[in-house]
Amino acid sequence: MDNIRIIEIKESVFANNDAEADRIRQELKEDKTFLLNLMSSPGSGKTTTLVKTVNNLKDKLKIGIMEADIDSDVDARTMANTGVEAIQLHTGGMCHLDAGMTEQGLKALNAQSFDLAILENVGNLVCPAEFDTGASKNVMILSVPEGHDKPLKYPLIFTVCDALIINKIDVLPYFDFDMDKVIEYAHQRNPKLKIFPISAKTGEGIDDWCNWLLENVNEWNK
Repeated sequence: MDNIRIIEIKESVFANNDAEADRIRQELKEDKTFLLNLMSSPGSGKTTTLVKTVNNLKDKLKIGIMEADIDSDVDARTMANTGVEAIQLHTGGMCHLDAGMTEQGLKALNAQSFDLAILENVGNLVCPAEFDTGASKNVMILSVPEGHDKPLKYPLIFTVCDALIINKIDVLPYFDFDMDKVIEYAHQRNPKLKIFPISAKTGEGIDDWCNWLLENVNEWNK
């Protein structure tokens, strides 16, 4: 038994990924490219929110989009229709992107030619939060129909994110969703979390979110 070596695989994988992510982040900083990692569960309105965001900022920033999914190119086609460069990343069944996979996408996108590169991560509240992609900022979307208790059930994603978008506020009258409670729970996980209630459908709140993003891109790219 004394000759048996025990290797902590998960810890090693995360450590290697974190080192690679730090290198990617430094290279992005040198290239003056801001990478936004956008995470959420399926159906939260990520792509619709991205369309509104791109249409708001595309005259101010040069934007490139990476759409990650297990299969299909539906989202990439939707984003390409906004007039920005968009590519689809297939994960081969993986429920997240890690730093190495993100770097492949950045190279395919030729990200150094953009002010803002956006990664729409795979729809999932668990796996994407565990892997540092090398992003400048992490942002998540929570939609009203999902319920206000998600910060209690999925603490990690709220902890690693810099901003929370609460989408679909136009349907608040039809759901038992407590805005005060979700803000309280989210700030328990991350007191510094910026919170933006929006409706990607109506456009309500989009300006505040886009102004925050623009300020962070400009600060990163100084």
